[in-house]
Amino acid sequence: MLDTQLSSSLSYKLFRADQVRENEGKAAAESGCDLATLMQRAGDAVYLQCQERFANSDVYLVLVGQGNNAGDGYITALNAKQAGKQVIVCAVEPERTLEGDAGDAQAKWLKAGGKIKAFEKGDIDKADIIIDALLGTGITTTIRNEFADIIDAVNSAVPPVVSIDVPSGLDANTGQSMGRCVQANVTVTFVGIKPGLVTGAGKQSCGQLVYADLGVGKAFQSLAKASATLLNIDHFKGMGPRDVHSHKGTYGRLLCIGGNKGTAGAIRLASEAALRSGAGMVRVYTHQSSVIQVSAGRPELMVTDSDLDAALEWASCVVIGPGLGQDSWAEEAFAITMKHCQAHNKPVVIDADALNLLCKQSTAYTINESILTPHAGEAARLLGVSVDDVEGDRFNYARQCSQRYHAVCVLKGAGTLIDNEKKTWVCRHGNPALATAGSGDVLSGILGALMAQGLAVDIAAKYGVVLHAKAGDDIAQQYGQRGMIASDLFDAVRVLINQ
Repeated sequence: MLDTQLSSSLSYKLFRADQVRENEGKAAAESGCDLATLMQRAGDAVYLQCQERFANSDVYLVLVGQGNNAGDGYITALNAKQAGKQVIVCAVEPERTLEGDAGDAQAKWLKAGGKIKAFEKGDIDKADIIIDALLGTGITTTIRNEFADIIDAVNSAVPPVVSIDVPSGLDANTGQSMGRCVQANVTVTFVGIKPGLVTGAGKQSCGQLVYADLGVGKAFQSLAKASATLLNIDHFKGMGPRDVHSHKGTYGRLLCIGGNKGTAGAIRLASEAALRSGAGMVRVYTHQSSVIQVSAGRPELMVTDSDLDAALEWASCVVIGPGLGQDSWAEEAFAITMKHCQAHNKPVVIDADALNLLCKQSTAYTINESILTPHAGEAARLLGVSVDDVEGDRFNYARQCSQRYHAVCVLKGAGTLIDNEKKTWVCRHGNPALATAGSGDVLSGILGALMAQGLAVDIAAKYGVVLHAKAGDDIAQQYGQRGMIASDLFDAVRVLINQ
């Protein structure tokens, strides 16, 4: 039986679409089958998901293009027809005879009494479920009008949409829409999980992601080198019980720098998150107008507005940026901090306005133990490109950011990326509830706390991102996505880190 659920799949590796195309035939041969068998299994896997998730759907609308993706669609249609469903198959070129395995699948559909017609908007009104088999992973240019019109109609439709392998119009490698893109409820992807399905707009477009290895996953992975790795909370053990003879100094001395006039809340969130994530001692260097606001109600924080040099000497790890601003006070604090951390190779998390100050530097700082936490806008400024550029190829620009600054880059967003110049990881957790003021500040505090407790920069970045995102998921599951505030994450992170 195929293992179709992503959550229990045999691998969390990601593979580019070209890697799948180049190696799936070899993998099939090594697994004792052929590409025609894979197409049959793909159609079977799609229909299985339709039955499991939308069992009451009696009328199937199957939209097919001209490649192998269409062949998978014809097999899905045949499965539905044989199960007694009413099936409407619409093709972009209904009179065209397909070639190869897709042509064989088309012939099977016709032999079984199936018909192929041109798409009409009225077909959607008849459907209980829509199967998207228009365009596969080979798309490299803006899609043609005849496909765009169908995609627009699908995206305006009420019935659920199941996309085969990749939502039509989506670049499977980058997650970028090629002019138009199907917004699916479920996407069933095959052989290897494509990176564009798990980050940025691609994560939104594919809906619930389901993985079917089609019985060749192990063979495929022996042939292809993964381009990235998916991460979830199960890949990490909590920090575990502390040694009986330990003390507060054992768990690090973290300095959090930020909270300019009017933005005290940001550094307060970061520093309290650090405490809740297990940092032994947390000191805050903030603007004089923010001292009372930061320290109020949280006496465990050591708050100061003077002698930054002494605070830096005290610290074993630094977080700089939340609420920092970009005025003269911020610039001075940034310059002193970066000079100190570079001279002493001190671990530092660079976030928010500190990133904006960093990109203004004529020469790049090099700190071996550093984490940058940009969202797309900040990454664009760091690299001198547009936000659209970053969102259009998040993997590429996360790598460019880590390489330019010789740091671990945490590119935030749907499917947050972690890149260390050599490898890339993608966080599976997270939801729109985390799109709230202060959420990024909490993340920076978590990252700083983990490094302060001795975790290597790579591990701290990966674990911190996953902790933060999973905490958001746990809260959303309990209370819903709307109305979550950043400080809600504290208790959830505390629970997870102690597991």
